[in-house]
Amino acid sequence: MVAGKLVQGKASVTSLMDRLFRRVNTFFLPEEVWVESIREIFRVGAGPSSSHTMGPKRAAEMFRGRYPQAAGFRVILYESLAATGRGHLTDQAITAALAPLPVEILWSPDERRPEHPNAMSLMALDVTGNVIGELTVFSIGGGALREEGQQDTLRSIYPQSTLTEIMDLCSEEGITFWEYVERLEGPEIWGFLDCIWAAMSASIERGLTTEGVLPGGLRLPRRACSFHQKALLGGAELRQTGLLTSYALAVSEENAACGTIVTAPTCGASGVLPAVLRYLQESIGSRHRALLQALATAGLIGQVIRTNASISGAEVGCQGEVGSACAMAAAAASQLMGGTIRQIEYAAEMGLEHHLGLTCDPVGGLVQIPCIERNACAATRALSIAQMVLLSDGTHRIPFDEVVRVMKETGHDLPSLYRETAHGGLAKAYWERKDKRG
Repeated sequence: MVAGKLVQGKASVTSLMDRLFRRVNTFFLPEEVWVESIREIFRVGAGPSSSHTMGPKRAAEMFRGRYPQAAGFRVILYESLAATGRGHLTDQAITAALAPLPVEILWSPDERRPEHPNAMSLMALDVTGNVIGELTVFSIGGGALREEGQQDTLRSIYPQSTLTEIMDLCSEEGITFWEYVERLEGPEIWGFLDCIWAAMSASIERGLTTEGVLPGGLRLPRRACSFHQKALLGGAELRQTGLLTSYALAVSEENAACGTIVTAPTCGASGVLPAVLRYLQESIGSRHRALLQALATAGLIGQVIRTNASISGAEVGCQGEVGSACAMAAAAASQLMGGTIRQIEYAAEMGLEHHLGLTCDPVGGLVQIPCIERNACAATRALSIAQMVLLSDGTHRIPFDEVVRVMKETGHDLPSLYRETAHGGLAKAYWERKDKRG
């Protein structure tokens, strides 16, 4: 199967996604092996949120496996998981993972665990309702999990933790970023990334051919199909922006509709990277192998950000989600267009730098406004950055690692109102206007 090939018919696409999901899971490490790898950056799963849907579902499945004798479960959701959990379908994901056993879900949006705002406590109950086992888990972004007290025990396959260290090694040994990834992840990484690209491509196709209204109270119509048709019929000056926008909307709308997508690095930012890669595949004829190599480099950028800061909107705002996605896409595009490792680093730096301070304030707790359009804007910005970088020699004043550090500090300085609680910013303004109108 060639990734990116148009798949005819919704039934064919659904069957394809089922096969991809089963295949890609063979490349993942067991759920309870906690390791830092780009396999944690790219996850195939159902939207709308990697930290609020995919992560809690994985935690519930893991916990159930530890207590097969349980007669029921109780789950407490804290802070951000509780504040936007209903809009993100957190309760439905947990209930489905623990079915058919009874599940009691308690919402504690005002109770904070200091380790991470996406915290949940799971309790296994016996037939009399007594607790026979308990676990606190943090959904740290991108569908990844961390158990309480586990932070210092994560095993990383990457001995170099910063992009500066990685660049120095690559320069010394004359290798590229993707060769560095292959060296540490092993040759089997290409089979994994082949599945990832196929899943990304299928989500674009499905999003481009599906119309209607997205689920949730906002009644937001899908626009990817319309944008794509207009881009194809419009002039050359409209085509780049139009196609990039339609591809990003296609994936983001699929995510909002609980469709199967790939975290890149999160569900909420899943439309940026595939849109840029798809556009370059079509516009400059990027080879399939080159696209997989670009995915490897993008995954490395995401891995560095996650290791040294965060990709969780609840922890650092949307700069950690869409900002990281833009950095990953800009780096991938620069590589596909022939950039050097220094130009690729410069592209990643700009992609993240120009999203510093970006808030995460989803209206109604849904991954729709401003999330969907934000993916499209970041995709167009990522390609513009890559083109700008190629005009330079890659020399710049602020290194990528410094921007990552500043992003982390900025995120922690943001009030919780602007970190995926839907209590401030656009989320608050939208409902205040609706209330005034009655």
